[in-house]
Amino acid sequence: MRSRPLTLIQDELVDYDKAMERMAEMVEQRQRGERPDTLWLLSHPQVYTIGRRTPADHLPDPTHGIPVLETTRGGQLTYHGPGQLVGYLIVQLAPGEGVVDYIREVEHRLIDALSHLDVPAERRDTPPGAELLTGVWTTTTARKIVSIGMRASRNVTSHGFALNVDGDLQPWAWAVACGLPEVDMTSVLREAGRTDMDEVRNVVATAFEAHP
Repeated sequence: MRSRPLTLIQDELVDYDKAMERMAEMVEQRQRGERPDTLWLLSHPQVYTIGRRTPADHLPDPTHGIPVLETTRGGQLTYHGPGQLVGYLIVQLAPGEGVVDYIREVEHRLIDALSHLDVPAERRDTPPGAELLTGVWTTTTARKIVSIGMRASRNVTSHGFALNVDGDLQPWAWAVACGLPEVDMTSVLREAGRTDMDEVRNVVATAFEAHP
């Protein structure tokens, strides 16, 4: 994996719609060469986001009161909430590099970060004929701990990953996460028995060679 230093931006809780507006601005800046490759770390208030092809029967029961918003990223339904670390990646792809190639790099960098948090993890190959399988699973318990959904426009990536750190996992069970009905979502806290969001932020930033 080649070196790819990123500029780091950090925020706490940001509404999803406002984050999408700011991310779009950063993508346009990168496309014009006015911004370096960037990792934006933040969290969102409770929200489900869905891809354009998410089936209706994967959506949550609306009585739980969590908004459902359509997004432009790839992938299926994802939950965001406090205690989850979201990373948006605004990166200029190299010549001949596709967004799926970069997603594989993102998976490996997050596996490296999780190893430093005492959570052995792995990526999975997509079965023949299946939709692209992205994300990171724990090696020991076979639970999914990172969701990834990205796209590229004019060779610049957007969206990114969601790493469950210490938030409530129950909302994941109220919908079909990631298009996988049997998936068991987990967190750093559930796997390691301890966690600290500041430590996770620092470890993830280091794994992505990201600095302010």
